[in-house]
Amino acid sequence: MSMQETGGAPVEILQTSPFALRSPEAFEATFKVHKLWEASDREALLREVGPRVRGIAAGGKVEIDAAFMDTFPALEVVANFGVGYDRVDVAAAAARGVVVTNTPDVLTDEVADLTLGLLLATVRRLPQADRFLREGRWLKGAFPLSASLRGRRVGILGLGRIGKAIAKRCAAFELEVVYHGRSRQEGVPYGYYPSLVEMARAVEVLIVIAPGGAGTDGLVGAEVLDALGPNGILINVARGTVVDERALIAALTEGRILAAGLDVFEKEPQVPSELIALDNVVLLPHVGSASLHTRQAMGQLLLDNLEAWFAGRGPLTPVPETPWTGQPAPVG
Repeated sequence: MSMQETGGAPVEILQTSPFALRSPEAFEATFKVHKLWEASDREALLREVGPRVRGIAAGGKVEIDAAFMDTFPALEVVANFGVGYDRVDVAAAAARGVVVTNTPDVLTDEVADLTLGLLLATVRRLPQADRFLREGRWLKGAFPLSASLRGRRVGILGLGRIGKAIAKRCAAFELEVVYHGRSRQEGVPYGYYPSLVEMARAVEVLIVIAPGGAGTDGLVGAEVLDALGPNGILINVARGTVVDERALIAALTEGRILAAGLDVFEKEPQVPSELIALDNVVLLPHVGSASLHTRQAMGQLLLDNLEAWFAGRGPLTPVPETPWTGQPAPVG
């Protein structure tokens, strides 16, 4: 049954990019969906439907900034596909009375699992060993000995939902875990470092799972990498912008850190040729949550947020910058 505007017309939604849904038909049966990525003339589409659009299903590379929101004078809600929402200007949304939602929890375990896989692959050089075998080099001699995960202390930058799930998995590997964030958290069994540089100096593995955005841009730079040291391994499953990519390339090239495992990059999908050429990195195409099971769950939560909002029940998972006040959502 479709969500109805006044006069019986369905609520109109702009979808900025494709995403997985268990039942795409349910989405399009519930709302009148305008697919931005399919438009031959995007500006023309936005001019035509902008005045009628009340919700945005946001994903992909489209920036939902103040100027973009101004295209939609009737906009009430931006439902973001993903737990990270740095492509949405939440301050601009809040100023316009627009609620922003994201998709927490449903991707936590998938990203945490991938993180440990990436850590193991980086430490034990699994992709390199695979290439070694495929290229016939095993016939000429054994693969060189790798580093080990044994005896390493892990520092987690960002102990949120996913950070805690990563920490739990590291503990199962009998690894000591410490963390850095804006403040100490109560009720967690891990040591806290108020200084990121000091934490990097104290660990052999630095896992980055902090949110993106202006507040964390380039946070892991040359000083942090030098503190991590020549035996150190960097794992980034957060946002490429959190790590200074040029400083990382220099540290890897010069042996100032041992290795890196990266699922994210500054300017995706472009990856610097210098990184691709290095043999002490494992590079993934941003697949942290990219299983069919998890992406469908994310899509369902996005749809559930839109349905709840336009049914007048309020959002299910609003972001902190646009909290739900408990007032009924506009209906019709």
